[in-house]
Amino acid sequence: MKEIKIALAGNPNVGKSTLFNALTGLSQHTGNWAGKTVDNAVGTFTYKDCLCTAVDLPGTYSLVSPNADERITEAYIRSGEADIIVLVADATCLLRNLTLILQLKHLTDDIIVCVNLMDEAEKKRICIDTQLLSELLHAPVIPMAARAKDGIEELKQCIYTFKCADISTIDEKKRASTIEAQDFVAQAEEIYRQCVTNNACDPHAMDRRLDRIVTSRLLGIPIMLMLLVLIFWITIAGANYPSMLLSDLFTAIEPKLRALLFHLNATPVVEGALIDGIYKTLTWVISVMLPPMAIFFPLFTLLEDFGYLPRVAFNMDRAFQKCRSCGKQCLTMMMGFGCNACAIIGCRIIDSPRERLIAILTNSFVPCNGRFPTLIALSLIFFVSGGASGLIVGLMLSRFILLGIAMTLLVSRLLSQTILKGMPSSFTLELPPYRMPKVRDVVVHSLLDRALFVLGRAALVAAPAGLLIWILANFYIGGSSLLDYCTGFLDPFGKAIGLDGVIIMAFLLGFPANEIVVPIILMTYLSQGYLIEFESLADLKDLLICNGWTQITAVCTMLLCLFHFPCGTTCFTIYKETQSFKWTLASFLIPACCGITLCFFVYRTAAIFT
Repeated sequence: MKEIKIALAGNPNVGKSTLFNALTGLSQHTGNWAGKTVDNAVGTFTYKDCLCTAVDLPGTYSLVSPNADERITEAYIRSGEADIIVLVADATCLLRNLTLILQLKHLTDDIIVCVNLMDEAEKKRICIDTQLLSELLHAPVIPMAARAKDGIEELKQCIYTFKCADISTIDEKKRASTIEAQDFVAQAEEIYRQCVTNNACDPHAMDRRLDRIVTSRLLGIPIMLMLLVLIFWITIAGANYPSMLLSDLFTAIEPKLRALLFHLNATPVVEGALIDGIYKTLTWVISVMLPPMAIFFPLFTLLEDFGYLPRVAFNMDRAFQKCRSCGKQCLTMMMGFGCNACAIIGCRIIDSPRERLIAILTNSFVPCNGRFPTLIALSLIFFVSGGASGLIVGLMLSRFILLGIAMTLLVSRLLSQTILKGMPSSFTLELPPYRMPKVRDVVVHSLLDRALFVLGRAALVAAPAGLLIWILANFYIGGSSLLDYCTGFLDPFGKAIGLDGVIIMAFLLGFPANEIVVPIILMTYLSQGYLIEFESLADLKDLLICNGWTQITAVCTMLLCLFHFPCGTTCFTIYKETQSFKWTLASFLIPACCGITLCFFVYRTAAIFT
C-alpha cells in the first residue's frame, strides 16, 4: 500500500480541525511536538490503495512569526516532511487567507487549497470563482463545507492524484528566495478582486452589528457576566439529577463488591481499604464531577464555536494590559471555571513565557467545577431560605466569581511588578465570524476530549487518596484515630482564621480532588471510618452548627474553598507544563497564602463588630 503524509495548515478559525476530524474520524491521537509543549494531532485514513497520514498543524497567519505555535508550523512545512500541504481557507474572509496561501505557494508547489465554509459564504451572498482561483494560484482548489462533509471525497481524490503525479516537495530555490510581505498582500488583493463577488452590500454587516453590542464598553462586560451566570445556573440545575443517579448506581453496586470480596476470603482490613477507602472515594468523585463537566464543557465549547470567546478576550484585554499581563489570559481564566488543569494546558496560547507563567500561577483563583458543590451547599445552608434558592445561589456564586476575577487581576499585577517583571506584550486578536455551532459534534468532542480526560486524571489521584483517608480514620493510637490527632494538631491554626482543625484537615486531604472536602468534614465530625453522604441540607446544617459553625465559619470556609492550593491534578499539570518544581510550589503557595490572609482578615473584622 502506498503511503502519503499530509499537513493541514491555515489561519486560525477556518475549520482546519473540523476537516481533520472529517478525514480521520476516530483514527487519531494527540501528543506534543519534540521539545515543545504545543499539541499536535495525527490521524490516518485510507483511500483506494493509499494510506494517508494527516498532521493537523497549529493555526498561523504567516510563515514568519514570533508565536511558538506558528514557528512550529513554519518549521514543519520548511522541513519537507509532508508530501502535500492542504491549506484550509475561510470562504467568508478569503482575502485574509490568501496572503498565507501565496507565502506557501512561493515555498512549494505541493499545495491543495480547500476553500472551507462555502455554505456560510453562500448565506452571506459571497460568490467565489474557484476555477479561476485555481488558475491564478496554479494549484488545485477544492470548495467544501467540512462540517457537512461536502467536498471531502473530492479532496481525497485530489490528494491521491497528487501522490500518483509524484511531484517533488520543497523547492530549494524557492526556499532561499524572499519576497516582501507587502508584495504578497498586493497579489492577494488582486486575486481576491478577480475571484470574489459580494452580492450583499456588506456580507459581514450582521457580525458588526452584534460586535457593536457584545464588545461595547457599556454592555460588553455585563453581557459576559450574564452569560457566565447562565452557564453556571444551567450546570448547577442540570447536574443534580444525574449526580443522584450515579450515586444510587454506585451504592447498588457496593453490596455486590462486598459479596465478591467475601467469596474471595478477603480480610476485613482488605475489604475496608478497597470498598470504604478506594471505592467510595472514587465513586464520590465520579458522581460529583462527571455531570457538571458533561454540562459545563459543551456549553463553554458552544460559546467558543459560536465565536463569542474571542470577544470576551477583547473585552478583558484592557484590564489585563493594565496588570501588565496578556489579554489571552482572560480565555485561560474562563477555562478554569470548568477545570483548572485544562486551563493550565490552555495557557500555551500565550506566547510570552513571563505572561504564560503569570496565567499559570493565578489560574486557580477562579473556582473549578470541583469547588462548586462546597460553595453551593454552604450558600444553601447558611444564607438562603424560601423557594427562590436557585436564583439567590446563582447571584451569590457570581459574587464569589467576581471576587476570584478581581484577585486574579490583583495578583497578576503584583507578580508583574515583582518576581515576573515586564511590560505586556501585544498580540493580534482575530474576531472570527459568528457561526451556528454543530451541537452534536460539540457535545461528543467536549465529553471525550475534556470531561473524560479530566475525570481520568482526577480518578487517578483520588483512588490512593481514598486509601490514605481510610487509614487515617481507622488506625487508632491510645483510643484516638490518626485523623483525630491530625485535626487536633491543626485546630489552633484553624481557630485563628475562623475555622477549625477538621476543616483544615479536610482541605489537605482534599488535595487529590476538591469534591471530597465536605464528605471528609462529615466523616470526621461523626467519627466514621469511611466517607458518608448527607441525607438533606437540613441534616448537614444541624451537624455543622452542633460542631460550632456560624455564618462567619461558613464565609471563611467558602473563601478558603475559593482561594486555596490547586488540586493534585492541577499541580501535576503545572509541573508538566513548566518542568519546574519551583513554579509548581509557587502555584501551590500563592493562592493558599491569599486565602489564609483573607480568612484571617474577615474573621478578625467580624470579631470586632460582634
